[in-house]
Amino acid sequence: MEGIGGPPMPQWGHDAWRMYQYYLDKSTPHTTYRWIGSLVIVAIYCLRVYSDQGFYIFVFGLGIYLLNLLFGFGFLSPLVDPELEGSDGPLLPIKRSDEFKPFIRRLPEFKFWYSMTNAFCIAFVMTFFSVFDAPVFWPILLCYGIVLFVITMRRLIGHMIKYKYIPFSIGKQKYSGKKGSASSSGSRGD
Repeated sequence: MEGIGGPPMPQWGHDAWRMYQYYLDKSTPHTTYRWIGSLVIVAIYCLRVYSDQGFYIFVFGLGIYLLNLLFGFGFLSPLVDPELEGSDGPLLPIKRSDEFKPFIRRLPEFKFWYSMTNAFCIAFVMTFFSVFDAPVFWPILLCYGIVLFVITMRRLIGHMIKYKYIPFSIGKQKYSGKKGSASSSGSRGD
């Protein structure tokens, strides 16, 4: 016989976690709606920080965390980094005649979205506790954040130029047939 407060509470927590995971899994293919929801959360967080005129240290920390997600964990980096791999030949295509290899991120989009949204939710909850509002001179944090962003972007763009890759796919690639083939002789009445 079980006493008061036995298994029902762990079972309730487990059921809540399963429900959360169920809806998270259902949201996976709906990229646009997930990002719209995240932008709403970011806007609410920004309004909260602006209305309180505080918690600038969290904004700075959140910015550093997002930079780390983008570059450190590799959302904008290839899965196989040519600088870190000690291979004999090039891993990414260098010439137009090389085999096309699609850009595969080190950090998938869904994990990036989940980590970013989770970070904003945690930072939003922390803004309700005044113990976390450390007095700082925000212009210095802003300047330091901009300098970090510029240095990091400069390094990333240099890496992208050196190894000739683009972390974004803009639309579907269109392949044209060979010029001078039989299909282009005008035999069809298009």
